[in-house]
Amino acid sequence: MKLLLILDSVEYPLAPNPVLARRVAVCLAQRGHAVDLLELWDGETPPPSVPGCRQFPLAFADEREMNRALEFGQNGVTPVPLRLARLCRHPSAAMAAVRQFAFKCPRRVSAARSEIERLDNLHRYDAVMAVAAPYAGSFALAEAQISACKADWQMDPYAANRDYKAPGAWQRELELGRSMALLFVPPTAAGDFAPGMPLRELADRMQVLDFPTLAPPPVLPSLSALAGQLRCVFVGNLYRELRTPHFALELFQALDEPGTSLTFVGGGWQQYPATLLDPYRKVLGDRLIVTGPVPSEQAAAALAGADVLLSLGNGVDNQVPSKLFEYLAAGKPILHLAKLQTDPCLPYLEKWPLACIVQESEGVTPQVLARVCAFLHEKGRLRLPFAEAARLYPENTPEYAASLLEHAFPVL
Repeated sequence: MKLLLILDSVEYPLAPNPVLARRVAVCLAQRGHAVDLLELWDGETPPPSVPGCRQFPLAFADEREMNRALEFGQNGVTPVPLRLARLCRHPSAAMAAVRQFAFKCPRRVSAARSEIERLDNLHRYDAVMAVAAPYAGSFALAEAQISACKADWQMDPYAANRDYKAPGAWQRELELGRSMALLFVPPTAAGDFAPGMPLRELADRMQVLDFPTLAPPPVLPSLSALAGQLRCVFVGNLYRELRTPHFALELFQALDEPGTSLTFVGGGWQQYPATLLDPYRKVLGDRLIVTGPVPSEQAAAALAGADVLLSLGNGVDNQVPSKLFEYLAAGKPILHLAKLQTDPCLPYLEKWPLACIVQESEGVTPQVLARVCAFLHEKGRLRLPFAEAARLYPENTPEYAASLLEHAFPVL
C-alpha cells in the first residue's frame, strides 16, 4: 500500500495526535508499506524524523504568529484591542487572520490541498488519510481532487466536543464525512453514528479505532526518593471545569499521610485563585508540590519517578485523556478520581490490577479514606511489566492500529 498521512502540529508542536499517527506509520513501514507524511508545522519546531517514512514539511509561520498575537488557546488575558494591535505588527500574521476570519479560507487549508494534489500526482497513492484534530488537513483533503481513497482519522471529533460552541458543527462534520470513503473514530465517538444520531448516515463508512497510545515508556535515570516518601504524582494540564484539582487536594488533606507526598506537574493553575492552595499547604506542608508548566523531558522524568500516578477524570464523558495510556504503559499503581459515573476512563481502569477508583460523588468519607489508604500501603510500590499492559489493552497498541488500517482500505 502507498499511503499519505496528513499531520498537523501548527498550534501545538508536541500535540499527541501526530505523535500517535507517526507511531502507526513506523509500524506500517516496517510491514513493507510505503508511507509518506505531509507535516503541517509551525515553522519553528520541526517535526521529528520518522524511520522508514518520507516526510514533506509544509510550514505555517504566519499562522504561528497569528495564534501568538491573538493568544490562541488561552483565556484572553490581554484585551482584544491590544491583541489586534499586536497582530498588526506582523503583516503576514495579519493576512493569515484576514484569510481565516474574514474570508473563511485559511491558508493552511488551501496550501495543504494544493500539496496533497501535487504529491498524489507524483506518487499515485492508494490512500490519503488526514489525522484530526486539528481539522485543517481534513478539510484540505475533502476539497482535494485526487483519485486515491480518502480517509479521516478523527481522534478528536470536534462537533462532539462539549466545549465547541460554533453553530452548524454537526452539519459540517456530516459534510466532511460524506467526502471520505472511510472514517476512523475512537470508541467514545461511535455512538454519534447510531440510529437517530447526527452522523447516522455515515455509519457504513465508520470503523472504531482506539487510541494507539500504548508504547514502552522511555528509559530514564532513576530519581532519588523524597526522604522515603510514597510519591503520588499527577502529570498533565488542569482546566477550569473539565479537569480540576479540588477533590484530589481535599482527599490528600484528609488523608494527611506523613509518608506520602502529592505532586502536580503541569499548567492550568492560573485559572484558579492564587490562594487556592493555602489551606492545603497548612496541612500538607512541603508534601504538596506544584511545579507549574515544565518541559516535556521534565514531565516524563516526573512520571518515571512517581510511585503512584494520580489520574483526574474529565468533566465530560466522551474524552479519554491520552495521558491515561502513558500511565498504564508505566506499569504503576493508578489512583483515579472520577468526576462522572459515566467517566470513559472506567472501562480501561477496571481492567488494571493496580487501580483504585474513587468517584467525587462519594466525597471524602471515612470509608473512602480507608480504601485509598489501604491501596497506597498495599499497592503503592508494586509494578507491572509493559508486556502485561499490552496484553490487557491490545487495541491500544500501534501494532493493532496498523493491522486495522491494513485491512480497512479497499485497495488491499
